[in-house]
Amino acid sequence: MNTSTNTVEQFLDCTPDNIPAQVLSSDAPVLLKGLVADWPLVQAGQQSTQAAADYIQQFDSGQPLTTYEGPPEIEGRIFYNKDFTGFNFARTQQSLAQVIEKLFAAQSDATPPTYYIGSTMVDHWLPGFRAKNDIDLGDRERLVSIWLGNRSRIAAHYDFPHNIACSVVGKRRVTLFPPEQLANLYVGPLELTPSGQPISLVDTCNPDLTRYPRYAEAQAASYTVELEAGDALFIPSMWWHHVEALESFNVLVNYWWRTTPVYQGSPLNALHHAIMSLRDLPLEQRRVWQNLFNHYVFEENAEAFEHIPEHVRGILDGVDESSARALRAQLVKFLK
Repeated sequence: MNTSTNTVEQFLDCTPDNIPAQVLSSDAPVLLKGLVADWPLVQAGQQSTQAAADYIQQFDSGQPLTTYEGPPEIEGRIFYNKDFTGFNFARTQQSLAQVIEKLFAAQSDATPPTYYIGSTMVDHWLPGFRAKNDIDLGDRERLVSIWLGNRSRIAAHYDFPHNIACSVVGKRRVTLFPPEQLANLYVGPLELTPSGQPISLVDTCNPDLTRYPRYAEAQAASYTVELEAGDALFIPSMWWHHVEALESFNVLVNYWWRTTPVYQGSPLNALHHAIMSLRDLPLEQRRVWQNLFNHYVFEENAEAFEHIPEHVRGILDGVDESSARALRAQLVKFLK
């Protein structure tokens, strides 16, 4: 279990249509206590889990959902199989009604199978839901997803976009790690991942410090937040987070948004390309390229390119949608 005494800042008087700008631009997690407590889904869940399930199902589009199913022995931990040739769960396509029926059938089991629907686009699968269950993020382009299942443990991972995670039915425990703890989290493969993002191989609930000794440093730097139904948590871009759903029926709705336009692509793609192109160069050459990346990408120097006539600076003067499209086409051509 987590032993950190670090505490997350709380805001107690936020409303879905009035989230302070300082929260949305924070570089640390923020607990928004009771932010969505008045949502109809939250209110239905306060009556009963059946009322919450009935409320959700009235918006069901009828299209099958990707559902993770795992045997009782995984105890809700969505992870790899023992030899890392695959995973400890199966991906299936089921209707929302089928998943909810299985969840309620397993409620009385002491060691139930795991049922987990993750990152499912609300507007596509539950059209109309956001009419009365939503938060106002202004003109930010956001992706709204729903997560539903019974008790589960999602390994520590990061997301590139900022995130507001709203616990709407059940309870969640979130353990957060600052980005600089990367080396202490023992991150697994980049290609073979349970859901697309690299994950920590450490079991946050039962860490093996003999096998993963540096995790003790990550643990000391971590934050743990308990989310009741109606609470929300702002998770800044690139913060690692381990998420536990604690009851037999849990629902979370989250909002992702970027601070850069979507047309600029994902930095993870650049990382993959850098590993392919740069990592195996001799050390001295890598140091030269590190200096180039610092000059062109990472350092902030307003005068760095002033010696180039403005009309020929190209992407050095900024990337817009048109230049991003042209650059992407050029990259595709080079990579063939």
